Amino acid sequence: MRLDLLPLAADHDIPAPLLTELTALYASNRAFHALSGDFPDPDDIRPEQVAAALADELANPDVQVLLARSAGRLVGVVITLEHHPDPADPDPWIGLLLVAADEQRKGYGKELATLVENRFHSAGRAAVRLAVLDNNPKALAFWTTLGYEVIGHRRDLQLARPCAVLRKPLATPKASV
Repeated sequence: MRLDLLPLAADHDIPAPLLTELTALYASNRAFHALSGDFPDPDDIRPEQVAAALADELANPDVQVLLARSAGRLVGVVITLEHHPDPADPDPWIGLLLVAADEQRKGYGKELATLVENRFHSAGRAAVRLAVLDNNPKALAFWTTLGYEVIGHRRDLQLARPCAVLRKPLATPKASV
């Protein structure tokens, strides 16, 4: 398996074919969106909603949206945050890692996490953090399997949802899967 990780440009609208792919990827994760409340109706996620959500993310210059393709097909998206708003938090964050539902359990999530970790390590960062919604035990199991440890609990900054905060120290970059 080989993934290409490409940043989504923040300086212009998302091309219609790409927005269609992104909408399909987001819509395929109905169960996650039902837990997160990120979209008003997880059974009816629309292109304009995905475009607005990504535009909101990209309005922050510390955010990067990375698109994961395998054999030309969009299989995942990762949203990272270079600097947390809390100045006492020195680590970059993974804000979202989403794999197309029909591509889950094939190793893409692990490979995406490894690619992001390697990017941060290569940039001189010592660790990475993320938050997992308390109502999402599958995500918690995924991240802890990858070596992330729960370091606290708090509400997220956007919607005040209860979350576990996880952190993973970064060692020498590993080869992706």
